[in-house]
Amino acid sequence: MTIAEYPALEHFSGKIGYTLDEFQISACERLEEGRSVLVAAPTGSGKTTIAEFAVYLARRERDAKIFYTAPIKALSNQKFHELCAEYGEDEVGLLTGDVNIRGDAPIVVMTTEVLRNMIYAESSALADLAFVVLDEVHYLGDRFRGAVWEEIILHLPRSVRLVGLSATVSNAEEFGDWMHAVRGDTDVILSEHRPVPLYQHVLTSKELLPLYVGHEGELVARGRLNPELRMLETGGGRGGRSGGRGRGGRNDRSRGRAPVRPSRRVSRADIARALDETELLPAIVFVFSRNGCDQAVRQCLYDGIRLTTREEREEIRRVALAEIDGMTDEERRVLGVSEWLAGLERGIAAHHAGLLPAFKSVVERLFQRRLVKLVYATETLALGINMPARAVAIERLDKFNGEDRVPLTSGEYTQLTGRAGRRGIDTEGHAVVVWSDGVDLESLAHLAGARSFPVRSSFRPTANMAVNLLQRMDFERARDTLELSFAQFQADREVVDHARALRAEQESLAGYDEAAARAQGSDRKRWEDRARKLRRKVERGRRQIASRTGTIARTFDRVVEQLLTLGYLEEASGELEVAPWGELLRRIYGDRDLLVAECLRHDTLRGLDAAGLAAMCCVLSYEPRRDDDGDPRLPGGAVFAGAYDRVLDIWVRLDDLAEQHRLPRSEMPHAGLAKTMHEWARGQSIERILESAGIGAGDFVRWSKQTIDLLDQISQACEAAVRAGIDEDRLGALAQLAREAKRSVRRGIVEASSSN
Repeated sequence: MTIAEYPALEHFSGKIGYTLDEFQISACERLEEGRSVLVAAPTGSGKTTIAEFAVYLARRERDAKIFYTAPIKALSNQKFHELCAEYGEDEVGLLTGDVNIRGDAPIVVMTTEVLRNMIYAESSALADLAFVVLDEVHYLGDRFRGAVWEEIILHLPRSVRLVGLSATVSNAEEFGDWMHAVRGDTDVILSEHRPVPLYQHVLTSKELLPLYVGHEGELVARGRLNPELRMLETGGGRGGRSGGRGRGGRNDRSRGRAPVRPSRRVSRADIARALDETELLPAIVFVFSRNGCDQAVRQCLYDGIRLTTREEREEIRRVALAEIDGMTDEERRVLGVSEWLAGLERGIAAHHAGLLPAFKSVVERLFQRRLVKLVYATETLALGINMPARAVAIERLDKFNGEDRVPLTSGEYTQLTGRAGRRGIDTEGHAVVVWSDGVDLESLAHLAGARSFPVRSSFRPTANMAVNLLQRMDFERARDTLELSFAQFQADREVVDHARALRAEQESLAGYDEAAARAQGSDRKRWEDRARKLRRKVERGRRQIASRTGTIARTFDRVVEQLLTLGYLEEASGELEVAPWGELLRRIYGDRDLLVAECLRHDTLRGLDAAGLAAMCCVLSYEPRRDDDGDPRLPGGAVFAGAYDRVLDIWVRLDDLAEQHRLPRSEMPHAGLAKTMHEWARGQSIERILESAGIGAGDFVRWSKQTIDLLDQISQACEAAVRAGIDEDRLGALAQLAREAKRSVRRGIVEASSSN
């Protein structure tokens, strides 16, 4: 078939202004045929065009909706603004937990967690949903958040077409086979072609050297390892410098001093000079430390690095000042606006989770316009944020994972370097690894040569998942549904096929039972006989599945036993049902779902005012950094201390219960920011807050938003429990207090950041 046989695609391709690649055409054709697609292609190859076509298709269908999901809020915000520019603000909504803008719009951008929660809540917003885009779907393998993607894929109505966009994963066919098994009509579209070639380099203290060279020593994307690097590895090497020989360099112009000097460590300012002199800007330098990113900007300022013209500096200042126009003088002083502006005007910036969202937004916009030329960033920038770079530099090939220094995986290296060389902007991309004595060339060559990585499921049943499943279906169906997970598919692919057939047979059995109940006489007996035979077949199927692996289902059984013990589930007439308190647990999401529910149920938070409740929600949501191991800083007074002790008592009890049921144990609640959040909720200034907390403004805003999110969950959970007829006065008052606490936290820079 040709594009002409697909009228929607023909019209779409005519309006976008560029020629589609074969994999884009193939994916769009499948979508127009009414199928789902999983698209696995290199970063920068144009996968987003397929998502844009899905949006186009949805807008052609009367009353059809499309949800565009992203793994992080920053990417959701960016996609929201892009779609608003394309379709108009009235047509696009944004839902990220702390932001709710036009949630009933035909196009809604959201985080994956929001969509999962909507599915479990059976939200009316799911009506008329035609498409769901799952951007960065390979994050299904993330051990902390990956299960969310699986829940979405499993529970969305089969009528909804999925557009899964993934990096090049080595098991894309397996992933696609699973999606086809559980949803049907899913095609895997693979492309290993990178439209913009990526060249690999090593930056030494003397020069920029290619990792691979051709027969004549020329730069190539693939080839033999550079003999000059072999000499460095063995302690040889050579003096002098080639002016960026690895890229053909430019020796006629230099902003500042020579990029590198012999016999010394490559500093972060050296990296800036080398990238500038070899015409590899704009570039992103990945530094696996927030402090390291900030220090890198300061080093460049101190060393006189300047990458911008006067006209560029004027435009940078105009954009930056417009973003911070509403800040007070105090806020500007506390947030270090002067230093931030100084770096921006020189074309240099940091980008990490510790920055205020408004600052990150400015950096992203200026980098997209190529006004900011160099960004020192942590790896969160590799999560699909649109910041087109000519080159990516990696400071070192290992990172601290919270416990030890571990080498980068091929997947991490691919994601990082994939930022370099953007289609339609660059003709080539460049990956630069900074040389150090610990660099192993064979390991580097393996990382550079591995264009793909496998996705392994991280799915496991949780307390919240169990009550939500059992609210929607009976125990056996819930158990069988979990057998359809990608985790189970990878453990034993045959189980998924059996489970799918079993689910279809169960649906038929329900139909037989209904027909028998309506019929009379011989017709009734005939339907009963059919139901009896099919019921025996279903039981055989269950035994067959159980005899194979059943690891996910057995974990689910243990979760159910735990919830029966605690009273969130109950047995009635031999059937499992969600108990009234389970209605509360259904609305609590996160790793500490059961702990939060138990605290609400047992009046652990009694006596707290709005500020105290905000502080305790910070305790229940906060995840300490590796250096946050000091004594907890609790708000003053016996009331909060008593509530905190009761929370810990419940955590100990749940920890023991998890051990008894052989279930994963949750992390102990941490009060590292409790006092800070309490002071903020009571109206303390941002200057005093940041000074006493010892954290960056971005980190404080992030944990404030997490606190707000949990307060919102608590208010909704308490209201659900009231509707279920339990403890109406107490829980009604707690819901009101949670809303008051939410308002007390959502102010100042926290409120301002909710729109970024």
